[in-house]
Amino acid sequence: MTEQFGAFIASELYCPKCGKSQPVRERLLLVLPTGELYDYLCTGCGDSLGKRTVSGPRQPAKPVLPRRPANPNRRLLR
Repeated sequence: MTEQFGAFIASELYCPKCGKSQPVRERLLLVLPTGELYDYLCTGCGDSLGKRTVSGPRQPAKPVLPRRPANPNRRLLR
């Protein structure tokens, strides 16, 4: 049977402290040789609501573009 879903990422979880389903933020905790460990935080109270491990090849970091030097001839609006 083929895989129907790649990976699930929670957008809301039940928070026992808030007493209702709350949107969550995903925070990277650890980068391990086997994958990455993420923590889900409640946006209401900041409590940890769960963890998720992502295994497999690590995603390459997005390249950081160099900033252009400031234009000395540019006029600032006041």
